[in-house]
Amino acid sequence: MTDAPTYGFDTLQIHAGAKPDPATGARQTPIYQSTAYVFRDAEHAAALFNLQEVGFIYSRLTNPTVAVLQERLATLEGGVGAVCCSSGHAAQIMALFPLMAPGCNVVASTRLYGGTITQFSQTIKRFGWSAKFVDTDDLDAVNAAIDENTRAVFCESIANPGGYVTDIRALADITDGAGIPLIVDNTSATPYLCKPIDHGATLVVHSTTKYLTGNGTVTGGCVVDSGNFDWSANDKFPSLSAPEDAYHGLKFHETFGPLAYTFHSIAIGLRDLGMTMNPQGAHYTLMGVETLSLRMQKHCENAEKIAAWLENDSRVDYVTYAGLPSSPYYERAQACYPKGTGGLFTFAVKGGYEACIKLVDALEIFSHVANLGDTRSLIIHSASTTHRQLSPEQQEAAGAGPNVVRISIGIEDADDLIRDLDQALAKACG
Repeated sequence: MTDAPTYGFDTLQIHAGAKPDPATGARQTPIYQSTAYVFRDAEHAAALFNLQEVGFIYSRLTNPTVAVLQERLATLEGGVGAVCCSSGHAAQIMALFPLMAPGCNVVASTRLYGGTITQFSQTIKRFGWSAKFVDTDDLDAVNAAIDENTRAVFCESIANPGGYVTDIRALADITDGAGIPLIVDNTSATPYLCKPIDHGATLVVHSTTKYLTGNGTVTGGCVVDSGNFDWSANDKFPSLSAPEDAYHGLKFHETFGPLAYTFHSIAIGLRDLGMTMNPQGAHYTLMGVETLSLRMQKHCENAEKIAAWLENDSRVDYVTYAGLPSSPYYERAQACYPKGTGGLFTFAVKGGYEACIKLVDALEIFSHVANLGDTRSLIIHSASTTHRQLSPEQQEAAGAGPNVVRISIGIEDADDLIRDLDQALAKACG
């Protein structure tokens, strides 16, 4: 669309990046189920492979269906470009790949999804990278953790599982001063509730599996580039500022400017890591994004009502929802997330671990699954599942103690969900 920034969110979530198919006039973006694309001639092929022209070569790198989704998500987040990949975990590695080298580290929030903590604390060691975990509410601790080998700070806008909200602007001030990018996982908030780039983030990561798709059908990930970072300001990011041998000495930042990170992630990241999003998955996500604002409004409305009910229930020790006036994050949430604080939060059940297990088993409408952001309401006991690999100390720091369950509130009737929780709590705490 032309002049896309002048359109409202509800219009962009339907139209950004898309136009009727030129061959058939199809209004919905087709699934281009093709591995390769015919070149006009030998000169055209050479220009594409030499990054002198933008186009489609091979679907590990670029695909027309995926390209529409990339443009739509970049537009909704206020970025200059985006790269979609096979999962949220893939997106995290893709986000770090152009920045890191053996011996480098990332400073990461302690309040992250358990799988992310495992990926950062264990798996990235195989690349020679490391992570330092800090409480990102403690800005002095964040400052102290950054050293000469730090290449990024990583946090979640609304943390999974606790629903805590992050002061992105405060972290961006620190990373700006240190000359490093701020990476924000915006999965739980979505660009409808929060645009991290507006608050100073350099890169935005999504598990498109969750709210963006919204129906629990496909996995996917995305990295959105703000285009605002000067990759040549120092020598910390040679992948983007120094000559690239694979492209005859081309310098990505010098050549592509604000789109340097996006081009590198496609031309090298997807080329060599191969964590490609399939076109059918992109199609499902595009259809989900079309109703994102409507769903997020309902998720927030239901979550606020159910969190307030749980907080007043004698069988519940506490509720972590930032939309509650009792939350220590309430004022921050009102200022930074005025449309709502999502549908994800935790609550502690009196009776501890065993009561949580009974609660999960007794629910009828809530589904016990390892996912979030579905139209359906979901529940999981994080300490025995998604955060099981962590130590007890790490579980507590992440908000996933043994007495805590995480719920992802769907778009069903809120009163029905309350009745389901009520009967299950009666069985769990009886």
